[in-house]
Amino acid sequence: MAGLKYWVWLNECRGLTNRSRALLLDHFGSPEDVYYADEAEYALVEGLSKKQIELLADKSTDGADKILGDCQRLGLRILTMQDADYPARLRGIFEPPCLLYVKGTLPAFDEEVAVAMVGTRACTPYGTQSAEKIAYGLAKQGALVVSGAARGIDSAAHRGALRAGGVTVAVLGNGLDVVYPEENAGLYRDIAATGALLSEYPPGTAAEGWHFPIRNRIISGLCLATVVVEAPLERSGALITANTALEQGRDVFAVPGPIDASASRGCNRLIADGAGLVSESWDILREYQAMYPHKILGERVELPHALGYQARTEQAEAKAAETPAEAEALPALDLTGDHGLTDDQMKLLRELAQGEKQVDDLIELTQIPTRRVLSALTMLELDGYVAQSGGKRFSIQVELKE
Repeated sequence: MAGLKYWVWLNECRGLTNRSRALLLDHFGSPEDVYYADEAEYALVEGLSKKQIELLADKSTDGADKILGDCQRLGLRILTMQDADYPARLRGIFEPPCLLYVKGTLPAFDEEVAVAMVGTRACTPYGTQSAEKIAYGLAKQGALVVSGAARGIDSAAHRGALRAGGVTVAVLGNGLDVVYPEENAGLYRDIAATGALLSEYPPGTAAEGWHFPIRNRIISGLCLATVVVEAPLERSGALITANTALEQGRDVFAVPGPIDASASRGCNRLIADGAGLVSESWDILREYQAMYPHKILGERVELPHALGYQARTEQAEAKAAETPAEAEALPALDLTGDHGLTDDQMKLLRELAQGEKQVDDLIELTQIPTRRVLSALTMLELDGYVAQSGGKRFSIQVELKE
């Protein structure tokens, strides 16, 4: 713990960049030696500015001691770039993080088929479904899914990996004890239980907008490839991550979308510029099967559409052929318990309990905006609560208990 104090002091020395910290470590060998050096010794480090040398004169470790106490209280680990299990992939990028705060179990990234999945926060139901489906396939076939736990595509990617029983890692733009967005508290817990939450920011750090483009280099740097699911052309953090991945010598893939959809313009442009086109997980994994045969679980896996739609359709057809006496009762869903459903989802389920309906009918009956209805139906379908048939008709697959 004593040695970690100097790592935290160096990491929190305001005004230093990750590049300048790396220069100091290369010159002195350890953060403790950096701490005990004087101004004359700092002046020998090529690449440091006079202002940065002045900042290093502040030898107070009060802030570092507080952070160490917070980490101990919260059960967080500090991984330094000189630790044996610091990923070599990450160490090799430009401006690698001096240290990372870790909650959960850190995978051996250098041995994993790690794939970053990124996209816009303002995603469409198509983007949500695509991200979950691809992440599900990646995790089911042995890959490690990495994203940023932000609202939208990031969250969908983590959910898909978790539903496959796989491992997923989130790289945050805030302290590990700060949940952002707030509705992802449960997702944070699930990720940490099976994989890990990572951040270069100490506990208590708020989610500032400028943190996220900076943390994107870590997301891509940990992975063999980055997949962009939905991204507009303007001010897109996902496109920043894709460009960073290219600069790091990593592969870039993108999910195509309608030519008139603003959320897909960035992805379509990436594909036009040479990014790999992705419609399923195997489009990515086949690129790495020869290099990681012990990790990728067999060849192409036929995944059910929308995480279970095809299987449920086949089951429904089989039940339709049965006699009434042979048909099984629907599973029960207790709406009074801890079901995890939104108000929109519950309202739609109650309408569908009255009989099969089209999307337009549901919009009119519930008075819920179209986009929210489509999003809620997608999530209900993914969870197996409803099934879709021809003509955008939905039927309930559970018996409601209230």
